[in-house]
Amino acid sequence: MITMLNIFILIMMISNIMMMLSIILSKKSFSDREKSSPFECGFDPKSSARIPFSLHFFLITIIFLIFDVEIALILPIIPLFKMVNFILWTKIIFFFIIILIVGLYHEWNQNMLNWTN
Repeated sequence: MITMLNIFILIMMISNIMMMLSIILSKKSFSDREKSSPFECGFDPKSSARIPFSLHFFLITIIFLIFDVEIALILPIIPLFKMVNFILWTKIIFFFIIILIVGLYHEWNQNMLNWTN
């Protein structure tokens, strides 16, 4: 029991010494306000929080999430290939691919994929 206590105290001392050394030897200076401010998606944190942002950036994020969910639904279907017959597996994959193509076509018609806006 005493040896366990001695080991615990030794570990605590070593960890405290390492933390103190890292604080002393770190080159981080707190005088630079720009470096210590948070960076959020290219917005200036010192300006007004009520400025409008590009809706196109938001739409690209939604497109990514939709396609990411679709891929997450397709990936578990791959092991299903060995469990079900080929015709059923092909119909399932075809259904998801059609959804992706129709979604991509709709986004293309809405000019959501055009970065020059």
